[in-house]
Amino acid sequence: MERIMVIGVSAGVGKSTFARRLGDHLNIEVHHLDTFYWRPGWVEAPLEAFISAQKKVLSHDKWIMEGNYSHSFNLRRS
Repeated sequence: MERIMVIGVSAGVGKSTFARRLGDHLNIEVHHLDTFYWRPGWVEAPLEAFISAQKKVLSHDKWIMEGNYSHSFNLRRS
């Protein structure tokens, strides 16, 4: 496993904790989609910036991405 998506049914179910532990165990960097989506003051990032940040991660050989964000699911799945 070198490219892993951690998704869940809702907020607070343990996605971030699981992703961090898995990343530590597999020695793979974890990327939390919330950090790409939310700007300071809980302002949403422009969609283009959110997608661009994910594409940078997708260019790496190994990654774990945590978060639902269904509108970009297919991007991460490919």
